Amino acid sequence: MSEAPREGKSAASQTGAALDGTGHRARLRKRLAEGGPDALLDHELIEYLLALAIPRRDTKPLAKALIARFGGLGPLLSADWADLAQVRELSETSIAALKIAQAAALRLLRSEAAARPILSGWQALLDYLRADMAHLPIERVRVLHLNARNMLLRDDHMGDGSIDEAAIYVREVVKRAVALGSTGLILVHNHPSGSPEPSRQDILITRQIIEATRPIGVTVHDHVIIADQGHSSMRAMGLL
Repeated sequence: MSEAPREGKSAASQTGAALDGTGHRARLRKRLAEGGPDALLDHELIEYLLALAIPRRDTKPLAKALIARFGGLGPLLSADWADLAQVRELSETSIAALKIAQAAALRLLRSEAAARPILSGWQALLDYLRADMAHLPIERVRVLHLNARNMLLRDDHMGDGSIDEAAIYVREVVKRAVALGSTGLILVHNHPSGSPEPSRQDILITRQIIEATRPIGVTVHDHVIIADQGHSSMRAMGLL
């Protein structure tokens, strides 16, 4: 007779754990601890992240729905706060958790790219740029300023544009290069269309910047275009 209440309590606890997913989270946590980041699927990463912001709720369905809605892990983490806020199930705390994860990943990738000469650590740079720009719904322009040792001086976010156009002003690029004492530049922008193929306007503005920076002793090393289908290098394509 004395054992029955304990058994009833145990059953109730197990039912509660099943409802709020705590048992499943413990299994995810164990897999993460033993196998590292690759041990979890994309939706499981988001599921566990949301579980930290939404206690006592099974976040697996929401995680799967978010990845399906935004088109993958990268597009989800890259989504604007306003777009995430359109999802009724996401509170400000949940959105902040997603954006903190993105910010931490970008900071890690950027620090790795900046830790060595950019031109000899090209893959680290591409990893950072793809994480930051490949899934954006609008065009973004960046100018990377390098010193004489090709170390990163400044990662300048020059501006955002419409879905297929972002303005870059030659005089502003030159002004910043002089102010920073840059000796080299790498131009970067993204194509929301998905194709990294440079347009005629991309080629034209690149050549204008090359002509404007040559008299002040600044070399344009490349113009990289980032898209979700990959990237293109104007230097590798023979366009510089």
